[in-house]
Parts: sequence; structure tokens; C-alpha cells
Amino acid sequence: MNLPNLMEAKKRQSKEVLTKTNAYIVEHELKNLGLNKTYYIKTYGCQMNEHDTENIKAILEDMSFMECDNMEQADLILLNTCAIRENAHNKVFGMIGRIKNLKARRPNIIVGLCGCMAQEEIVVEEIMKKHDWLDIVFGTHNIYNLPHILAKSLNKKKLEVDVLSCEGDIIENIPVKRDSKYKAWVNIMYGCDKFCTYCIVPYTRGKQRSRMPEHILNEVKELVFDGYKEVTLLGQNVNAYGKDLNINYKMENLLEDVAKTGIERVRFVTSHPWDFTDNMIKTIKDNKNIMPYIHLPLQSGSSRILKLMGRRYTKESYLELYKKIKEALPYSSITTDIIVGFPGESEEDFLETLDVVNQCKFDSAYTFIFSPRVGTPAAKMKDDVSLDEKNNRLQRLNSLINQYSKEANDKYLNKVVPVLIEGYSEKDNHKLMGYTDTMKLVNIVGDSQNIGKIVNVKIQEIKTWSMDGEIVSDYISV
Repeated sequence: MNLPNLMEAKKRQSKEVLTKTNAYIVEHELKNLGLNKTYYIKTYGCQMNEHDTENIKAILEDMSFMECDNMEQADLILLNTCAIRENAHNKVFGMIGRIKNLKARRPNIIVGLCGCMAQEEIVVEEIMKKHDWLDIVFGTHNIYNLPHILAKSLNKKKLEVDVLSCEGDIIENIPVKRDSKYKAWVNIMYGCDKFCTYCIVPYTRGKQRSRMPEHILNEVKELVFDGYKEVTLLGQNVNAYGKDLNINYKMENLLEDVAKTGIERVRFVTSHPWDFTDNMIKTIKDNKNIMPYIHLPLQSGSSRILKLMGRRYTKESYLELYKKIKEALPYSSITTDIIVGFPGESEEDFLETLDVVNQCKFDSAYTFIFSPRVGTPAAKMKDDVSLDEKNNRLQRLNSLINQYSKEANDKYLNKVVPVLIEGYSEKDNHKLMGYTDTMKLVNIVGDSQNIGKIVNVKIQEIKTWSMDGEIVSDYISV
């Protein structure tokens, strides 16, 4: 049994990061462990978690499990968790309560918790104290070892905790069962060394470590061969890609080489303003298949609060970067993340944030009330902003964000834009849905034969968070 250790997770040493290409093995005796059994996975959190789930699904199917879309009927239930905010914690423990009732009725089901919450000491302590009826707990560093973790738990018939609190290595050749046939997540790096004072990710995901370029490019080339239209390059801070490699190869080099594979659309998330270089901007501008969509977290518009957050940029430098991007890519859409109610945030600090929003007029934003995470420096700061004030600020911020989101969308009315059709709309199964190059959601009147294609769509109606349009078959883009 390996238990998470916060102090170990904080360490950053000069130990060489290993790239392991043969660590994932499913022995013959484990190949049929899931024969005639089904699995269900509930995923919380970011795109990295979504992609981890794609790996977990493939591993389980290597063991003969079959996917099931009904948790009540599954033989194996996994919760792939997020630790970024308290709300995510509460949702997971609420779900554990539901599953406990299910396990009481069906004692032979296997229940597990994985992902970022599994990397937290306080979470595993609570599980062992109050929820030791679970079967397995594993973290972000040893997904590839799931067959052995599962087998060990079944043999012992008791809770098996296997969480590595380490800086981490890179495990290649883990299988993947992708959720889409047309667009794919591609990890380019893992972990983070920024240590923003509010963020738990450097502890749950380990140190920054970049995949070798050839492994990334080979994966993208395989996707092109298989007919994929779009890839999204993933990392906790993609702009810092390559800084840890002993070669002169950075994010702008990777972006250019991925563009050269011929994939029709290239995206990347998430960016940190600190590492967004002029060369990156030029590479995006020079390559038409790198999409003009950039997620650029602000977090706060107050330089004083940014310093307390450990963000290492100022309001002024953020605005300078924003203007550089817009000057080079005037058609681009830029979205952001903003936290309100950080410890010590005054009304004047909050007004600085509103000022940045008014200047940038973001296409959209993910907005949050500060959520203290145990083990981070911000959790020890005096939180002197009342909950009522936090909620008031969030409401005022969201009102402004919604205004600018609608204004940004209004510019598309009667325009013809390229859209990758992904499938049927969740809200109206008589319509198709897809995303523009600038990551705008469009619901479309059109034939299902267009699913999986990039088509020209005339925008006919604008809403705050989406648009409606119709495929224009005879339109020639210029």
C-alpha cells in the first residue's frame, strides 16, 4: 500500500525524468479479468482528466471489461476526480455516498477512486476512515499499473491504495480509447512547476516534464492517418513545453511541426501568460491550421493580488500580451479564467479586474470564487473577504462577462464560418453541432452525412453561449 504524502509531492530535485516505453504490460493471466463484466467511469475536471479517462477505458478493455453507460448496472465503477476546487471535492463525496447505497445492494461491484483527489493526503485519510468499503484508490502517476492494482485488490478483498507522491516520469504507449472519431487530445507535457499559491496541481500532477517531440509527432501522424480532423495539445502550462528538455526545442517549434503533419486543426491548452512568447504568436499567425483561439488565464486584474497569487506577471504585462495577440491575430477569440475573493482582495483590487475585462472584452471566461486547497500557501492566508462579498463580486463579474460574450458572438451574424461538425446537439437532436475555428459552439440545420467534416456555415441567430446556422454548400471560402 502506497499512501499520498504532501511533503514528498512538493519536492523538486535534479533527478532525471525517465521516458518509459514498455512500462504498460497486461500479463496473460490478467487479460480476462474483466470477462463478461462491465465498467462505468465518471470524470470530473479538466481536459487532462478527460484524456486520462480515455486511457483508463482502453486499459480496462485490454482486460476484457466492456463499457456501460448505466452506473447502476456496472460491475466496476471508477470516479476520476479533480482537486482544483472544494466544489469538486463535495461532488465526489456526494457521489461516493450514492455508490455506497448501490454497493449495499450489490456487494460484488468494484468501486474505485482515481485522479487528482487520490493524490491528496486528506482525501485518502478520509476514505480510509469513513469509506474503507471502496476497493481501489490510485493516482495520476500510475494509471498504467491499473491491471495490477485491480488484481491485487481482488485477491486481498480489501481496499488497495496505490498512490505515488513523486515528481514523475513519462510513460509512453499507454493505450487510448478516444471519445471522438474526429478530434483528439494529445498530451505534450505533464505536471507544473509554477506553484501558484492557490493551486494544488503541482502537488497532484508532479513536476513539469515534456514528452519528446518525436513521440508527440508520431501520435499526431497516426491520428492524421486515421482520419482525425483536429488535435488539442494538452498540458498544465503548454507554453513552457520543452524548457525541461536538454534540446533547443520549444513550444513554437512543436506547434510548427504539428502543423506540418497536415492535421486540419491544431489547438492547445492551457497557456500561462508568463511563457507566451512573440515567437509563439508568429507561429500561430504563419500556420493557417493552428486555430485562432487562445485560452489565456488572467486570474486577477490587480498586480498586488497577482503577486500574492505567485503569478509572476502584472496587470500591465498581461494587457501588453493581450494586445500583441490581437494585433497579430485580430480574428482570434481569447478566453480566460478569473478568481474573485482571493485572500486580501479589496474592492479596489476587484475593480482592477473589471477594468481588464472592460479592456479585453473576453469572448468568455471561467469565473470562480477562491477555494482554499489544503497544503497550498494561499490556504494559510487570512481570508478576510466575506462570502456575501465574494458572491456579489462574482455576480458583477459574470454580468460583465456575459455582456461581452454576447457582443463577441454578435459579430458573427450573417457571416460564413468553418465548423467541424461533431454530432447531434444535446439540446435538440434534430440539429447538428460543432465548433468554429475560434471555438464558438454552433447548432446547425444540416444532413448527418456532414458529421466529421469541416463545412462552411452561415450564422443566422446569435445567443450568449452559442449560435444557430445553416450549412452553405455552394460557398467558396477565400
